[in-house]
Amino acid sequence: MIEPFQTTFSVPMTCGGCVKSISDSLYTLEGITKVEANVKDQLVFVEGTAPPSSIVTAIQNTGRDAILRGSGTTDSSAVCILETHSTTVPNKVRGLARMVQVSPNKTLVDLTINGLAPGKYCATIREAGDISRGAESTGGIWEALKTKVLGGDAAAPAKESRGIFGSVDVGNDHRGSVFLDRPVAVWELIGRSMVVAKDAEGPFQREDENTLVGVIARSAGVWDNDKMVCSCSGKNVWQERKEQVIQGMA
Repeated sequence: MIEPFQTTFSVPMTCGGCVKSISDSLYTLEGITKVEANVKDQLVFVEGTAPPSSIVTAIQNTGRDAILRGSGTTDSSAVCILETHSTTVPNKVRGLARMVQVSPNKTLVDLTINGLAPGKYCATIREAGDISRGAESTGGIWEALKTKVLGGDAAAPAKESRGIFGSVDVGNDHRGSVFLDRPVAVWELIGRSMVVAKDAEGPFQREDENTLVGVIARSAGVWDNDKMVCSCSGKNVWQERKEQVIQGMA
C-alpha cells in the first residue's frame, strides 16, 4: 500500500476563488487527502498518494499552469531528465522521471514520456552514471541477480533485480506515463543512470532515437525549494517552464 506523501507546486493565483477552483479539481483525484494554498507565495501544497503528473494535469484543467517544486522531505526526492542521444533528433528531451521516497525501503516513480514511437518500453536503473555515449556507456542493470546453481542441473530462480523498474506503454499519440512502486531508497539511486528502451538488457545503440537515458539527481524536498529565480540562468520559474514545455518535459 502506498503511503501518503507531500508535494508542492507553483501555481498562479490571485484570490480565494482560485484556491477553491484548484482544491475542487484536486479532490476529484483518487488518493488526495489534503490541499492547502498560499496565494501570496503562489504555492499549492498537496498530501496524498496521487502521482505528481496527475496533480499537474488537474491544476491545468482549471486554466492555470503548475510547476512541481518539490516532494517528500530533505534527501528523499530525485529527478531524472531523459534524453535521446541520437544526432538526428533536434528535441533531445523526451521524458522525465520524478522520484519520492515514502518509507525506508520504498520509492515511488512518476515516469512520463513524450515523443517516442508507440510500443512498450522498459525502465531500468544502470550500474553507472556515465551517459557520454548514451545508454551504451551506462553499464549493466543495477543489482542484476544471476541464477544460483544448486548442484547438477538444478538451479534456484533469481529474484528480479531492483534495477528493473517496470514498463511504460507509449500510445499512438507518442505519449506514455506510469506510476511505479519500487523497493529502493533514493540515496541508492543518486548518480546512477536510468534507461528507457524497448529492450531492458540491450545492447543499445547511440543513434536509436527511441532509447532514452539520463542521470538521476537529487531534487529539493517539499520545504527546500522556494526559489523564484534560477541563480544559474537568471530566469524565473515560469520562463524555465516555457522552455520545459517546448522540450516536451511538461
